[in-house]
Amino acid sequence: MSRIEDYALIGDLHTAALVGVDGSIDWLCLPRFDAPACFAALVGTRENGHWRIAPLGAGRCTSRAYRRGSLILDTVWETPTGTVRVTDAMPPRQDTTGAVRVVRVVEGLSGKVQMRMSLVLRFGYGAVVPWVRRLDSGSLEAVAGPDAVWLRTPVRTHGRDRSTVAEFTVGTGDVVPFVLTYSHSYLTPPPEVDALDALLDTQSFWDEWSAKTAVEGPWAAEVSSSLVVLKALTYAPTGAVTAAVTTSLPEEIGGSRNWDYRYCWLRDATFTLQALLDSGHTSEAIAWRDWLLRAVAGDPSQLQVMYAVDGARDLPERELDWLTGFGHSRPVRVGNAASNQLQLDVWGEVLDSMHLSRLHGAPPQAHAWDLELALVDHLESAWREPDNGIWEGRGPRRQFVYSKVMAWVGMDRAVTAVEKFGLSGPVDRWRRIRADIHDEVCRDGFDTGRETFTQFYGSEGLDAALLKIPRLGFLPAHDPRVVGTVRAIRDHLRVDGLIRRYDPLLDGGVDALPGTEGTFLACSFWMVDALCATGSVPEALVLFEQLLQLRNDVGLLSEEYDPRARRQLGNTPQAFSHVGLINAARALTEAGATRSSTNRNNTS
Repeated sequence: MSRIEDYALIGDLHTAALVGVDGSIDWLCLPRFDAPACFAALVGTRENGHWRIAPLGAGRCTSRAYRRGSLILDTVWETPTGTVRVTDAMPPRQDTTGAVRVVRVVEGLSGKVQMRMSLVLRFGYGAVVPWVRRLDSGSLEAVAGPDAVWLRTPVRTHGRDRSTVAEFTVGTGDVVPFVLTYSHSYLTPPPEVDALDALLDTQSFWDEWSAKTAVEGPWAAEVSSSLVVLKALTYAPTGAVTAAVTTSLPEEIGGSRNWDYRYCWLRDATFTLQALLDSGHTSEAIAWRDWLLRAVAGDPSQLQVMYAVDGARDLPERELDWLTGFGHSRPVRVGNAASNQLQLDVWGEVLDSMHLSRLHGAPPQAHAWDLELALVDHLESAWREPDNGIWEGRGPRRQFVYSKVMAWVGMDRAVTAVEKFGLSGPVDRWRRIRADIHDEVCRDGFDTGRETFTQFYGSEGLDAALLKIPRLGFLPAHDPRVVGTVRAIRDHLRVDGLIRRYDPLLDGGVDALPGTEGTFLACSFWMVDALCATGSVPEALVLFEQLLQLRNDVGLLSEEYDPRARRQLGNTPQAFSHVGLINAARALTEAGATRSSTNRNNTS
């Protein structure tokens, strides 16, 4: 069975595909990230859709890597008869047709290698078999309802058992192109493109983008690699950043904690903005800020945790019972019912994002302050309510401490907007509410016996989100309550050096979900940041370099990691994890840390 870390990412800033170490594309949603998949083998079987090009009889590749600063993937097989390379890319959409293209180019590097291609198209997450016919041009056309795909290649293909296959031989210097194009079936078929020209255009796009990256320090290579991932997760038409490109990759192999992450979470906003702004990518940061303002516009009481990439609110959750799940982890879900939860922290996250934009001098958007005033007004009346918390458990609402801290952040940023930037608002009332929230959290959310903030008022458990308290400004890093909280989380939520979000078994099962999960990579990066803030830089460096070792061979991180089975878990690639890496590297660099000799050559 494939592992999550076996997959590399290619994408066109509208959608993305996952390519396995065996040369098979096992996941692709068309025409955008949150649309139905046409290749769904990742969460099913080969019959649910895949596209493999590899040497006949070969398994895992010999090596693979991205070309400089890009998402162009080179996969190499060294066989007894010769060496061959398959190059995969999705050219960013720069024409008006809206067509999606996947370009695959096979090149013979030495000797002769017999190759095999297998294409199984299944629309509707692997459920719909298209009608396939050969056109006069020699191309294949596959149609099912509104969806149409064309395969263009000089290789002769034929049908077999509701799939398209081909076998061909490449010698030294031979170049064999394949171009898969998607469009709506009711539109004029998009024009053909030359595969090699498309690769050149794709490299030019990424060269131009990567040239804008302003990153220095010992981990510049790793940070730059993660920034490419963030760019790949960006939905270009709106500026939204998806949490991941997949759905239902399990947090526990064989378990049911399988969720759809192909949407945009508001709480990611501040961290993503920080990572982009600090790295020179101001246009992406502004686009993300502007998407955020559009998405949250309206009645502040109707603010959601997440939205679709175009800002749509309706994300009904359902189960796809014909799919067996990754590693037989069922159910496979699309949509996300957590979009309807009350999570008070998102008001604070949005207000913090607006504050960060002002600090960095981002051009103000018309009516943005009016929207912020409405959000603050709602937060005034709502901050005392119990909520579902940051981690989207399906249990009862509680007085989660992190939610209250973020309510404080929201009020604090509103106060700062008046005090520092001269905006207009009832600042005296806001100061009083800010003080009330702070007093309540320190009184009801802090366990004096254990010297730590707790997950919710009166809880036995801890919450790794509280590692962010010093960076949020709620308390200074040297405050004994901060130091005690960092120590408690390190001692009680650490597994083989990595950090869990919380203990799901405490407090009667706080999330009301069966099973358990792995360590959470973003939380582990937050521990790096917290250790830097509290002066434990050597310990932070050790943890950070441990985390770098968990990336796969092309630098990707999923949501979680199982330190005992030594494998990635959860949806991939996870924006939260890569943002955590970027910001933790910045914290270490600012603290004066340097790369250890054992990891000096371990770069992406």
